[in-house]
Amino acid sequence: MAQYDLTNQLSEYMDLHLVFPLLEFLSTRRIYDEASLTESKYQLLQNTNMVDFTIDVFRSLHPGEDAPAALGEKREDVVRQLNYLQQRSSQVIEIFSKQDVTDVAEKNRDSQELWNYLGENYNFQREQLEDVFHYGKFMYDVGNYAIASSHLDIYRNIAPADSKFYSSAQWGKLASEILQQNWDQAMDELERLKDNIMAAVHLTQSEVLIQRAWLVHWGLFVYFNHPQGRDKLIDDFLHQKTYLNAIQTMCPHILRYITTAVVISKRRRDGVKELIKVLQQESYKDPITEFVESLYVNFDFDEAQSKLKECTTVIENDFFIVGCLDDFTENARLIISEIFCRIHQRIEIDMLADKLNMAPAEAEKWVVNMIRLAHLDAKIDSKNGYVVMGGTSTPIYQKLIDKTKDLHLKANSCCQKVDKKLALGI
Repeated sequence: MAQYDLTNQLSEYMDLHLVFPLLEFLSTRRIYDEASLTESKYQLLQNTNMVDFTIDVFRSLHPGEDAPAALGEKREDVVRQLNYLQQRSSQVIEIFSKQDVTDVAEKNRDSQELWNYLGENYNFQREQLEDVFHYGKFMYDVGNYAIASSHLDIYRNIAPADSKFYSSAQWGKLASEILQQNWDQAMDELERLKDNIMAAVHLTQSEVLIQRAWLVHWGLFVYFNHPQGRDKLIDDFLHQKTYLNAIQTMCPHILRYITTAVVISKRRRDGVKELIKVLQQESYKDPITEFVESLYVNFDFDEAQSKLKECTTVIENDFFIVGCLDDFTENARLIISEIFCRIHQRIEIDMLADKLNMAPAEAEKWVVNMIRLAHLDAKIDSKNGYVVMGGTSTPIYQKLIDKTKDLHLKANSCCQKVDKKLALGI
């Protein structure tokens, strides 16, 4: 299934450290030659300061051979730089460990007030703050993401938004939380970065488009691991025109992940109509997008059944959605049976079982559950093996309830975002 592997396209918009988990995953899938994957990993590591990891990968490629002398020299240089930057930043870390500084930082969210306090009481200089950034970035380069996160956070909380390294610190902070799998913090960082991209007046339209494309790709780690991530992905990428425009312009392959999120979402009706319009505008296709089109556009159940089998293989070999396989399969079957029942008055359970690749008894239980969840006007004739559909439409009151039942959740989410921005001084 290498033809549907998106690693090359995804890695174009990712930091090197974020690419390594994708390569590790591919090694377990056996899609590519293992030696080729290891060689790719080795080449990527040349551009980082993770020297020990690089040496281990070299030895796996060349068993019995000594690591190149250049790697030994690079290791000594890395240790030397580490000691130098650690010493340079230690004074700043000591200042920030003081109680009075902590109190001022918590009391005043305005970075300028904290900066003024540090200057008046500790003769704090801009060069010292940049030392903190350089040390945090260096720790990120060597793979110590916890220390990198804390130092980049210190820099970002003091430095003005137009500072030289402010944007880099934000991206580094997000990547550090992702690589530590701190999904709540990563979601917060993702939202903060979105706000800053929106407010960045110094960026050209082209630069904003590129930054949004990068954020979309980095966000995949968060959206498919955070408990509310899938619905958030739909809200952010499908319903927000700025990001949907970036996806359609720069990276239409992201439609695979939007489509997956829509299929498995309990709020599917909120997104499927918009998704269909987008899919019909784009040339990008894979079994997941074709599955949705075969149902909602062509009403071709045989094709949908065939595509669903292909979807299983695609999902099993995709780093981001491999954990969604069971949810996708269950909801895909629900969609097939729901649409099939809506356009037929009387359906043989055996026929429906065949469409769903299920045993008749299992299919009957499935239909009972589907009727309950989809609010269908239908009855099961178990004696004759039929599902009999009613002719009444959904009452207008029920439609109103369905459309407004999530409004309080959306309102609470908006309030939380406003409170968070006020707390951060944005």
